[in-house]
Amino acid sequence: MKYKDIKELSDAELVKKVEEGRAELFNLRFQMATSQLDNTARVKNVKKDIARCLTEQTARQKAAEKTAAQQ
Repeated sequence: MKYKDIKELSDAELVKKVEEGRAELFNLRFQMATSQLDNTARVKNVKKDIARCLTEQTARQKAAEKTAAQQ
């Protein structure tokens, strides 16, 4: 998922994406441990998607704090 797509999501959708990503990462790690994982690059992609979502959440929080501090 691209960062510009993530920026368009609502706060609730971001939280849901992080939860889904973490669940998928858990399953991928489990598959890797049991030698059932075919596409090992998927683990890296899921980690990056989670990080992008968390980055956007942090940016939104900081923007909200900045706005509240200015008032």
